Amino acid sequence: MSVDTKIQSLIPQMAEAMHRYAGIGLAAPQIGRSQQIFLIENSANPRRAIRQGTRNTQAFLNPVIEWRSKTKEVDEEGCLSLPGLFLPIKRPDAVRVRCLTGDGKPVILEAKGLAARVFQHEIDHLQGKLIIDRIGPVQRLKIRKQLKEIKETGEVQSA
Repeated sequence: MSVDTKIQSLIPQMAEAMHRYAGIGLAAPQIGRSQQIFLIENSANPRRAIRQGTRNTQAFLNPVIEWRSKTKEVDEEGCLSLPGLFLPIKRPDAVRVRCLTGDGKPVILEAKGLAARVFQHEIDHLQGKLIIDRIGPVQRLKIRKQLKEIKETGEVQSA
């Protein structure tokens, strides 16, 4: 994928949607676009940047994870596609990603901690996966009611 005028106009649309819902990442499939592009809040502390309005949103295209650490961490993840649902997800705590920047420059990025988690989460979206695809059948049964609430109302109503 090259960075043409369609991509250049899609990036600000995606950023607006991500900011509107206070997300720290958003993939094109989440807004109905089947393109290999995602945005992340690329700040040292993304959650604080959102609260303070000091965002540093960056776009990435055609990402490929070249390396994943063997060390994994479990941390809670939410998703703009499943509002109000937060699940413990186990992921490698560091990754190396090859991709293009929003202006078409090839880069190789290494990310750790939350940044690595966000990269993996958004790349999952580009591959058609959600956080519920990363949990086991027992845990999936436990959240059935919450998934039904999201389907009916657009968000989890009960805790």
